[in-house]
Amino acid sequence: METAEFCEVLEREGRALAAAAAGAGPSAKVPGCPGWQVRDLLRHTGVVHRWAAGFVADAHTAPRPMGDPPDLDGAALVDWYRDSHRLLLDTLAAAPADVGCWTFLPSSGPSPLAFWARRQAHETTVHRYDAEAARGGPVTPVAPDFAADGIDELLCGFHARSRSRVRTAEPRVLRVRATDAGTGAVWTVRLTTGPPATVRGAVGEADAELYGTAEELYLALWNRAEPPGVLGDRSLAELWREASGIG
Repeated sequence: METAEFCEVLEREGRALAAAAAGAGPSAKVPGCPGWQVRDLLRHTGVVHRWAAGFVADAHTAPRPMGDPPDLDGAALVDWYRDSHRLLLDTLAAAPADVGCWTFLPSSGPSPLAFWARRQAHETTVHRYDAEAARGGPVTPVAPDFAADGIDELLCGFHARSRSRVRTAEPRVLRVRATDAGTGAVWTVRLTTGPPATVRGAVGEADAELYGTAEELYLALWNRAEPPGVLGDRSLAELWREASGIG
């Protein structure tokens, strides 16, 4: 997917997040984030949007902490989130394609601008799902190609870092296969005492396979849903559920 496509997703998902949060109300519990209410979801996502926008706007090349959310609630908090979302979109749209700034995943894409557009599109999509789950009722579907991209970012990016806790005492292999996103939507995850090592494609034998539509796997791997299908050693699916949370 291209940077412009990620920005389109980001715009659509952020609008849907705000609408779902307003419909749910600030005190509604967020099923995918134990201990959170919708107000926590809005504060978190708005702060992340402003943090990301700052790196791009300032061409800042080193990590820096996130800011604090304002002391707002209710409709005022939803409006603040909408402003945060708009700030991010406007910043990405105005940035030069070759802007240099900090990124934080080993697989950062073709440019820092592409990285932040992609990362924020997925950040917002997952939390839009959270807001809709808190509200109840229909949930917006995730397109197969975008969901497959999100699986790739999670496996080849987040869980390639040393902080990943998905580890096994003995070498094991987990396969992830999306059934509706083309022949390339397969990943082989090698688990050891170190960080997971993921390669694209079905490489060698696997001890377990998680399979389903790209959307089902996207939500399951982000621990928003149960794995749709498991072949082989189910303990690896349980290990993922218990150890894969991103802090």
